[in-house]
Amino acid sequence: MPHDPIVIPAADGDCTVHVLIPTDKGTGPWPAVILYMDALAIRPALIGVAQRLADAGYCVLLPDLFYRFGPYPALVPKEVFNGDLFAVIGPMYATTSPGLAARDSAAFLDWLAGRPDIARLPAGVVGFCMGGGMALATAGTYPDRIAAAASFHGGRLVSDAPDSPHRYAPEIRAEVLVAGADNDDRYPAAMHEQLIAAFDAAGVHHHSEIYAGAAHGWMQPDFPVYDHDAAERGWSAMLDLFARNLHAA
Repeated sequence: MPHDPIVIPAADGDCTVHVLIPTDKGTGPWPAVILYMDALAIRPALIGVAQRLADAGYCVLLPDLFYRFGPYPALVPKEVFNGDLFAVIGPMYATTSPGLAARDSAAFLDWLAGRPDIARLPAGVVGFCMGGGMALATAGTYPDRIAAAASFHGGRLVSDAPDSPHRYAPEIRAEVLVAGADNDDRYPAAMHEQLIAAFDAAGVHHHSEIYAGAAHGWMQPDFPVYDHDAAERGWSAMLDLFARNLHAA
């Protein structure tokens, strides 16, 4: 598969970014999507997710948002989940946040703007788990540069933090998709309702839903809670969102 890791100077240092392009859709130009990782970091399965999105017709940027932490060993989700999860990912997770990822994204968007095989249209963003809030924060930080934003099993989308994702709602101009799980203590029903209230108050065009029977992380194929049927439903919703907003009329 075409896979071109590069280094982009981000807000606080050099960030390794994996660039995935379609394997069988010519030479572009393609619409662009930034994919914000979950807390299990960059790994083959996540690159595979990015490639699947690329093969749907997009240039996909997958940045390693733990660049502030420094080098780390490859993580195998099943092994990490069987041990002390937060002892492993906690120190890395603490080095980023929705606001920091949004700051980093200025460099990613600028890089995309300078690439000749990218369509001159606003970009899309999608995030999984911790990346869900990053996608929403980026959409609110660059409202003229992000046309579609998706969050799958995002955690802590409403909190007291100054960069809580819900606080970006007044600036979001993108169409938004938020998909949560009904078995997820990181995104309980009350938080879901608070996020919807923030979106509605700000006039955000959104579709926000809880997937019955799913658990936190259900979209990721290498997670123990992976749910094929629910994941395919999520993929369909995401591709529809991007098709509506990232292609020329």
